[in-house]
Amino acid sequence: MAAATALEAVAPTGALWGLVQDFVMGQQEGPADQVAADVKSGSYTVLQVVEALGSSLENPEPRTRARGIQLLSQVLLQCHSLLLEKEVVHLILFYENRLKDHHFVIPSVLQGLRALSLCVALPPGLAVSVLKAIFQEVHVQSLPQVDRHTVYSIITNFMRTREEELKGLGADFTFGFIQVMDGEKDPRNLLVAFRIVHDLISRDYSLGPFVEELFEVTSCYFPIDFTPPPNDPHGIQREDLILSLRAVLASTPRFAEFLLPLLIEKVDSEILSAKLDSLQTLNACCAVYGQKELKDFLPSLWASIRREVFQTASERVEADGLAALHSLTACLSRSVLRADAEDLLDSFLSNILQDCRHHLCEPDMKLVWPSAKLLQAAAGASARACDHITSNVLPLLLEQFHKHSQSNQRRTILEMILGFLKLHQKWSYEDKDERPLNGFKDQLCSLVFMALTDPSAQLQLVGIRTLTVLGAQPDLLSSGDLELAVGHLYRLSFLEEDSQSWVAALEASGALATLYPVAFSSHLVPKLAEELGRGELDLARGDEPAKCSQHLRCLQALSAISTHPNIVKETLPLLLQHLCQMNKGYMVAGTSEVIAVCQSLQQVAEKCQRDLESCWYFHQTAVPCLLALAVQASMPEKEHSVLRKVLLEDEVLAAMVSVIGTATTHLSPDLAAQSVAHIVPLFLDGNVSFLPENSFPCRFQPFQDGSSGQRRLVALLMAFVCSLPRNVEIPQLNQLMRELVELSCCPSCPSSSTAAAKCFAGLLNKLPAGQQLDEFLQLAVDKVEAGLSPGPYRSQAFTLLLWVTKALVLRYHPLSSCLTDRLMGLLGDPELGPAAADGFSLLMSDCTDVLTRAGHAEVRIMFRQRFFTDNVPALVQGFHAASQDVKPNYLKGLSHVLNRLPKPVLLPELPTLLSLLLEALSCSDCVVQLSTLSCLQPLLLEAPQVMSLHVDTLVTKFLNLSSSPSMAVRIAALQCMHALTRLPTPVLLPYKPQVIRALAKPLDDKKRLVRKEAVSARGEWFLLGSPGS
Repeated sequence: MAAATALEAVAPTGALWGLVQDFVMGQQEGPADQVAADVKSGSYTVLQVVEALGSSLENPEPRTRARGIQLLSQVLLQCHSLLLEKEVVHLILFYENRLKDHHFVIPSVLQGLRALSLCVALPPGLAVSVLKAIFQEVHVQSLPQVDRHTVYSIITNFMRTREEELKGLGADFTFGFIQVMDGEKDPRNLLVAFRIVHDLISRDYSLGPFVEELFEVTSCYFPIDFTPPPNDPHGIQREDLILSLRAVLASTPRFAEFLLPLLIEKVDSEILSAKLDSLQTLNACCAVYGQKELKDFLPSLWASIRREVFQTASERVEADGLAALHSLTACLSRSVLRADAEDLLDSFLSNILQDCRHHLCEPDMKLVWPSAKLLQAAAGASARACDHITSNVLPLLLEQFHKHSQSNQRRTILEMILGFLKLHQKWSYEDKDERPLNGFKDQLCSLVFMALTDPSAQLQLVGIRTLTVLGAQPDLLSSGDLELAVGHLYRLSFLEEDSQSWVAALEASGALATLYPVAFSSHLVPKLAEELGRGELDLARGDEPAKCSQHLRCLQALSAISTHPNIVKETLPLLLQHLCQMNKGYMVAGTSEVIAVCQSLQQVAEKCQRDLESCWYFHQTAVPCLLALAVQASMPEKEHSVLRKVLLEDEVLAAMVSVIGTATTHLSPDLAAQSVAHIVPLFLDGNVSFLPENSFPCRFQPFQDGSSGQRRLVALLMAFVCSLPRNVEIPQLNQLMRELVELSCCPSCPSSSTAAAKCFAGLLNKLPAGQQLDEFLQLAVDKVEAGLSPGPYRSQAFTLLLWVTKALVLRYHPLSSCLTDRLMGLLGDPELGPAAADGFSLLMSDCTDVLTRAGHAEVRIMFRQRFFTDNVPALVQGFHAASQDVKPNYLKGLSHVLNRLPKPVLLPELPTLLSLLLEALSCSDCVVQLSTLSCLQPLLLEAPQVMSLHVDTLVTKFLNLSSSPSMAVRIAALQCMHALTRLPTPVLLPYKPQVIRALAKPLDDKKRLVRKEAVSARGEWFLLGSPGS
């Protein structure tokens, strides 16, 4: 029995000895992992491994000793967490002693020390002992890259876990590391070494007398000149090294006396990358430097920056130079001065002014803008710098503006003034009297008003921008200034022919109206109301178009200034009153005039969305008024009214839909519930009590045998209920949904049936899952199936199917796949097939009036990708199985799906689908051709290798389509011919003569846009294969 136990104890040791021999003598690598796994599992201890290695570790042959230590080190790297403190002590002593061994052994010893540096059980003092041994015994830079990296890893590990012990070494640790790093060339090691130096400085290790040596050992790499080799597996980029070294150089003010001369030298060099790196490093240094470090170098730094900004041809150097000047000024601004100390900021700014000021007097010379940029870069650094420079520069610029009479010179000067004024917006002043611009207010206002009355449109534009910035300065403009400003903006909005000026005037009016609502209410709104009244008289007389354009500008101005709640309360009634005047027939109003008013109302609604109170005011004021006008227009009248017919036109209803939708989307649930309690009963019960002027000649019953005019207003109901938040309960929902389904299949009024289908789908999309949703879905499916059988309302039933399918696809409802299959089945229908194909475009597109995220619809992310995955295989299969006469329908549907699919999703599927897309180009339907071309063009740019396999077919089909009867198809085909040049040149060269000849024909096309694309495409084909192309 005792013998058996002894054999069991010896067996594992014998197996371990065998693994050791295989590794050491047999030069096999696998046993090391096996031994480590056995140690982890508890089969052996580390002590047993050392005992098994005994003869190897003492072998007189260095290579054998190296293999033995390598095995032990690899085991320790995987099992260091299992070591006890006593074992760590003995192993450290062993490894330290072996650092004196043969150089063959050193790499394996370092790996073992790296493993031990990760031990939690490392006793105090041993980290210092290990590093001292490495510093003393190992010449690191003579080692291979991997072993040098191991040394850096040991240091990094100890700095992370034994910081206080290492700091106890004082400057000896810093000196030791300098010796380790000195001469390092490998970028992989440099990244780690730079990180160690940064930690030395940022964690307050003692640098002692070795500050300059530490700087020298790192700054010798500045500026970084490294180009990664092709296919570099390590992925180290030049930018990584630049940023890592910059973090070191800019980490302490103690480097300043050595670094600043180096930066000045490199900025003055001829190498662009060195200039950029130096300026960016200077910028970073200013964050940690103070006046003391910069004082002796300021004149040289300024001279170098000034020269680069004045003389460089590189925008990047100019931008970095200006950024460095900004940082220098900011650094000097934040330094706290002693009472007896020199204020370096004032003297520095005085130097800048002295060198740049005189160039501002020469607005036609090339140094005027570099000088202005330098002054503005310095002025933007602090309030003190801004005050100092502005107080010196503004009087000079104001004087120069009056001295020069040419508009282009004045524009340059005013643009410079504008730049300095913008800088003042960064700083706030508690005391009004401290604001530096107050002293120049009258001169600035006079100058701006002169610019606004100048004949030059470009000078006017700068004047408008300057006025906006002046207005943004708190308490700067007086009431008289504001009245004059409003008058100029009014004049520019109406009297100027130049479109840029009046657009800029409208934008400025909107910006200033937010700040000065009283001034605009007092001075501009009455003028606009008067102008609107004149416009009504012009329309009543049917005057010439010029006066009608004034009327449109007035509407735009009213919407532009509606940026403050108090102004909205004046402008909104004006716009609504104007619409009512049109409705009463007091003026000749066509479709375009009514749409223009609706567009202005929508713009006001968009501005009101920023403020909950304004949003509710707009909604409860505008929506009832619009509904009242529409209901009035839908009533039968004894007298013929042109406008009332206009209000029921599709374009006008669409404009009103946008207004109502925009006015509803941002309502809070409580307020939306108040509104829905009035509007739904209006349409279901004819309850008109909440409408203004609600005495109508007959009942409003759009769902119960109403006239076609009344039914058309269901679009307005759709705009409202489909824009409500999802958690708003809709009264009489069951009745409403049934009425919508019935109306959606009414053949007498296609537009109202479509609106009903969209409204039904919009409500369906928002309903929570449950019995009610299932009932409404069953109602819709029954109606669709009944309608799709031969009968009078097949088209309307199809439209209902399409919109319900879209509502379910967007929310990933399980029934969506069944309805999509039903839609796909209709592709083979002789009557509905083409419409079904176009339906796939609707399913994949974003709508503007219903089923939108803005309107709170449930739109799941990546619904297009899911639709593609679920349905394209069936479309392809259906195409192959279909008869020739309906194949185009499948191609059209497929083309619509692919055209709206994100290209990264399409690219992997391209090889299998490309043949179908090419076949779609042969389809006679222009819509299919255009959709397919739109799909192919980006693929030519993003998947040239796949597309080049079909280059013969592509060239032939694109050239044929470049003479299509459709202008849009011709343009798209020529754009694809242009994109073809991105394919590999050797593939295209055989086709070059043929293409150049064929593209001569569209050069004479009767449409300018086609000729433009032909010139662009033919030019690229001409250059194909030429040097440098």
